[in-house]
Amino acid sequence: MTKHLNLVFFLALWCFSPLVSFAQSPIEIAQKIDELLVSETIVSQTNICDDETFLRRAFFDIVGQPPSLEDVLVYGLEPSVNKRSLLIEFLLTDKTYGANWSRYWRDVIMFRRTNDQSLLGVAALESYLTDALNNGVSWDRIAVDFITAKGDIREDGRAVFIAAQQGRPEETVSEISRIFLGIQIQCAQCHDHPTDRWKQEQFHELVAFFPRVALRPQQEPRSFVVTATDFVGRRRTANANNRFVGTLEHTMPNLVEPTQPGQVMTPKFFVSGQTLPAGTSDAVRRDSLARWITSPDNPWFAKAVTNRVWAELVGEGFYEPVDDIGPDRTPSAPKTMDYLATEFTLSGYDIKWLMQTIMSTQAYQRSSLDRRNYDQIPFQANTIQPLRSDQLFDSMMSVFEISDAGSEGTGQGPRRSQSPRNVFADVFGYDPNDPRGDVTVSIPQSLAMMNSTFINEQIQARQGTMLSRLLQEVQSDRAAVQELYLRVFSRRPNRKELNTSLAYIKQVANRGESFEDLLWALLNSAEFKTRR
Repeated sequence: MTKHLNLVFFLALWCFSPLVSFAQSPIEIAQKIDELLVSETIVSQTNICDDETFLRRAFFDIVGQPPSLEDVLVYGLEPSVNKRSLLIEFLLTDKTYGANWSRYWRDVIMFRRTNDQSLLGVAALESYLTDALNNGVSWDRIAVDFITAKGDIREDGRAVFIAAQQGRPEETVSEISRIFLGIQIQCAQCHDHPTDRWKQEQFHELVAFFPRVALRPQQEPRSFVVTATDFVGRRRTANANNRFVGTLEHTMPNLVEPTQPGQVMTPKFFVSGQTLPAGTSDAVRRDSLARWITSPDNPWFAKAVTNRVWAELVGEGFYEPVDDIGPDRTPSAPKTMDYLATEFTLSGYDIKWLMQTIMSTQAYQRSSLDRRNYDQIPFQANTIQPLRSDQLFDSMMSVFEISDAGSEGTGQGPRRSQSPRNVFADVFGYDPNDPRGDVTVSIPQSLAMMNSTFINEQIQARQGTMLSRLLQEVQSDRAAVQELYLRVFSRRPNRKELNTSLAYIKQVANRGESFEDLLWALLNSAEFKTRR
């Protein structure tokens, strides 16, 4: 587990290495966003959260881990009025930022997979995304990499995107549209879209960019390779549905007369109407589609990721669910949405810029509340979010002061090593494409937290544990309770919490046992398992 940042140095570091430099700074654009949002949603009050809440929120949102005890203490003593902006910039330079968000995008891609064997490439997928995000690779470049990928999924994480859908053109373009455009055109696969303007022909014209792509198994070592072909041998028909080899062209099935041959489709991008001629090579097809999707002239590319990142940081998107937007949907605050997406495009699709801008808004920095009802005004508060499984696991590693007990084969699904991290992924993992209101606490989750052998070993006040060191170093029960709250919640206990804890310690009359119970209770609380 990566050691937390030392905030003592963040002011000096920021002065020498500014993260971004544009005509308008992210802070200036954030102010404009707040003005637009107030005019559109009639936000009742500012209600900015306190520094302890902001610190923990920013740490989770950027690096996926809670602040250390030292971070909490140093940040609380920092007098600068700009310390929130400086903290955001500093955290975005930490390498753990890329690891945290690579796991988010990993789940976006892999939760909707149709091929469990693609999990063989998850480590490579995370590695590619971590490096790309940390190095400031633009979002359009990342999208192009996924759309045009070839290669062994164990060696090149970009190929995992296509492998997750078994190399099947229909499923692959559905995910491309859903993730990079926010448009669920797959609903038009068998008939015209029931609620949007998209026609069945438009879906299959999109599929026609991918018929030559295939997924081939490899035995030594066991893996899969994304390939493409521009040649058809004599023993195969041009339109045979062989996903180990691929086909030259895509045929839209004839659903009226299934026994009759369907229509051979030419590649056409449904958003802009741009078309390629029949017989175009695979490389030109996929390169062209990637360029058209990521073009500044296509507003849905910027809107899709802008809406996603806003939803992750503020707690609800302009569009809900985040992967179902498009011209036939109305966002909560259309002027604000359009302005932010346009500025994101002008930034060169800079994801760090987008995060810095959103986190500089009052909308992000408001106090947190539970998810609102649909008839209530949006964006009145930052919505409480359940921690993703990796974030929850890293939080426990931080509290226990131990390193990651198992990082290989991360992600959800079968055929993975059963490390503590992966056990938690199986129980606490959720699809980040789903509305957060649909993510609920389950009985298996409660049992995992209460009965886990791994957790119960770490909360004991025995030699070598964090709790043992704390009780040895801090003789005052009051001070020990306060430090335990800081470690678990990144805040001090209020008066009621402190008095209740001290009364329980006195009642049990066994210091080690009472603090074990207290730590267990804090870890099993809703506050520990959420980002507020």
